[in-house]
Amino acid sequence: MTDEALLDRVLEPYKEHCKYLRSGVVTVNDAGQAAARCEFVIPESCYIDDTGHLNSVEVNICYNQMMYYLVAKSVKEGLQTGFASWTLDDFWKHQLPDILIARFSSNFRRPVNPRAFSGEMEFRSVTRRAPAGARPFLHAETAFRYRDAESGRCDGEATLAFVNVP
Repeated sequence: MTDEALLDRVLEPYKEHCKYLRSGVVTVNDAGQAAARCEFVIPESCYIDDTGHLNSVEVNICYNQMMYYLVAKSVKEGLQTGFASWTLDDFWKHQLPDILIARFSSNFRRPVNPRAFSGEMEFRSVTRRAPAGARPFLHAETAFRYRDAESGRCDGEATLAFVNVP
């Protein structure tokens, strides 16, 4: 079940017409990693005339929203060991300035209808790293996929860096 209050707070930094994530259910998979299943609606692109399909910019925006919700819910419920020492106040403080996408790739298999589609995301690993002479950070490997009712499909991977961690 979607934590509506948490979702509203996660999406607070977004312009009203760019709040694409409508619901999300967070679980823990067999490997002990947090995962999310989400529903999205993009009534109108925020930056370009209608292309008729989900495009790479929207894939990235949706990924960000899904990832922020997954991290916030993981922190709130104590689901992901990498965030065990975090509080929700830590998450709100770090959400925008300190959660970085270090690498992002997406593969479009079939066009996805942006008006109604689902997304899934999972953490594959979250590790704390402390490079010599540098501040520690969390390194996270993730995978994601989007689908629609007409067999549209897009998937990809992203590497995250959580800097200035508590």
